[in-house]
Amino acid sequence: MLIPARSADTDPDAERVQVALFRQASVARRLQLAQSLSDTVRQLARRALAVAGPEASFRDLALRFVEVHYGVELAAGLRADFERRDKANRASA
Repeated sequence: MLIPARSADTDPDAERVQVALFRQASVARRLQLAQSLSDTVRQLARRALAVAGPEASFRDLALRFVEVHYGVELAAGLRADFERRDKANRASA
């Protein structure tokens, strides 16, 4: 079966080889590749946020990441949890 080229920067012959190798890979290997790609995308997204806001703290960057990728509501819940933990830590110190 002929697969149309999907990558503008990949030679069609090379892409056909990549697709064939992917199809031959075990399910475990395909899952490993998908996990690796997901990890890379998350790292790049975090790096982009850090470059866009170099003055932001690690916590602020984490909250922004959650807001952008998972929504404002979840980020607000995480922010509230951070504040609750900070308050508990100050009380026990």
